Amino acid sequence: MLAKLTAKNQLTLPKAVIQAVGPAEYFEVTAQDGRIVLTPVRIQRGDAVRAKLAELDLTESDIADAVTWARSAA
Repeated sequence: MLAKLTAKNQLTLPKAVIQAVGPAEYFEVTAQDGRIVLTPVRIQRGDAVRAKLAELDLTESDIADAVTWARSAA
């Protein structure tokens, strides 16, 4: 299958490709060995934020301190 790059650097993905990976609004884009790799990303906004916070091992105190700092900088 071919996809044409437009003058605005946009691609239209073939319908068969989208059907194969399932619907996705966002894709992670990487370049590997001269190839462009698109990986579907299914964002669940609230869950994504909670997962990132868990990954960062932030406590409620850390977040409260950051909010206090941000408000004082304004």
